[in-house]
Amino acid sequence: MAASLRAALKYQTRLPVASRAGFGSVRYMASKPQTLKERFAELIPQEIENVKAIKAEHGKKAFGQVTVDQVYGGMRGLPALLWDGSVLDAEEGIRFRGHTIPDIQKALPKAPGGQEPLPEGLFWLLLTGEIPTEEQVRGLSAEWAARAQLPSFVEELIDRCPSTLHPMSQFSLAVTALNHDSAFAKAYSEGISKKDYWGPTFEDSMDLIAKLPAIAGRIYRNVYGDGKLPAIDLNKDYSANLATLLGFGDNEAFVELMRLYITIHSDHEGGNVSAHTGKLVGSALSDPFLAFGASLNGLAGPLHG
Repeated sequence: MAASLRAALKYQTRLPVASRAGFGSVRYMASKPQTLKERFAELIPQEIENVKAIKAEHGKKAFGQVTVDQVYGGMRGLPALLWDGSVLDAEEGIRFRGHTIPDIQKALPKAPGGQEPLPEGLFWLLLTGEIPTEEQVRGLSAEWAARAQLPSFVEELIDRCPSTLHPMSQFSLAVTALNHDSAFAKAYSEGISKKDYWGPTFEDSMDLIAKLPAIAGRIYRNVYGDGKLPAIDLNKDYSANLATLLGFGDNEAFVELMRLYITIHSDHEGGNVSAHTGKLVGSALSDPFLAFGASLNGLAGPLHG
């Protein structure tokens, strides 16, 4: 989302002043469309058993030596994370659950009349390893739209930021403030069992993703426009709503750009600064809002890329 905001900023400079058996990659079919949470709940038990089996068979094996240079180099080239979502190769490029970018452009559902994949489909693929149906993607679009409204105090928090405060600082501030309504934080304080952590974490993650366009749009319009935002359209896909909130919803080329841009930037292995930061902060059982807020601070650094 932060990358999408940057893309919008670049686009603005060119305008006239006035103007994811189990987690394998298969297509899941059902007579009645499942929600992503329902499908995820079905897959989790087998994945837990897979991890147990891997650790039992390979847990004492080593990947190799660790050199002093690697330690001083910020873990560069050091195998240190298990990441299922994507693999980035210097020659071939990125694969999402084994699929190349051309693969997902062909296989993932698209908006009516659109040519590019919807990021909702890529999110489903990343979490399940399955290519979703159009109905499943439409349902995810509708769910995100329904969750998109920001709490009024977060809107006010953004609006009180001076336009001179860097947009990434405002973004991190707003995302962190969403912790106020964290389902995971509440469930943890009430003694939720560890085996059930995933449920409220899923809910927080869905809320977070859903609210990002409204945060990005509000910041963008406060800094570069008049601060007035249209309402989220419950019948539009995620990228279309983002483009509208940024002020470019009538430009179909920009909407299509956002669909592709968000899709191919949704996962880039797990070792870059922002993704690694999110995993690190999340390992302390900080809720997804706090973890993602920390990720944004890493993303804002000039060396992130």
